[in-house]
Amino acid sequence: MKKQKINYVLRRSPVFRDKTIYAKRELSFGLQLASRLILDELSYQFNKTRLDAEINDAIEMEDRDRFDRLSKEYVPYTWE
Repeated sequence: MKKQKINYVLRRSPVFRDKTIYAKRELSFGLQLASRLILDELSYQFNKTRLDAEINDAIEMEDRDRFDRLSKEYVPYTWE
């Protein structure tokens, strides 16, 4: 995984006369992992809810082909 970094630019005018000091800090692994887990969970919930709604619409409209296609897409969400 590529390292993600934050770059800071510090400026002090009277002492350093337009010289720029650069400081770098890497994001901690815990922060990266937590943010990735949150995004994964949010996308999982969104996709599951969307598929539920589409399956319910297919049942209401009695569209068997659409229901079969959506049911196959829904299979990974049934294993929890």
